[in-house]
Amino acid sequence: MRQVNILEAKTDFSKLIRLLETKKEDFITVARNGKPVVKITLINETPVSKRIGIAKGKFTVKGDFDADNDAIAESMTGGIL
Repeated sequence: MRQVNILEAKTDFSKLIRLLETKKEDFITVARNGKPVVKITLINETPVSKRIGIAKGKFTVKGDFDADNDAIAESMTGGIL
């Protein structure tokens, strides 16, 4: 973890991003007057193909899971969709 002040973050923004991209830092905290204000981190996007079905086999649903869909829709929208 690295903490920088706002002026340093503005001046060295590209360098700070490079530190994150090369995994030399997990996140960088930007502070104003020594008080942490913002945390900069990488966006770790997981491809959709790895998200779909990730919980398959992790739990079971008892009964008819969709049995109350019409009642739920009616209570939220004022009518069946």
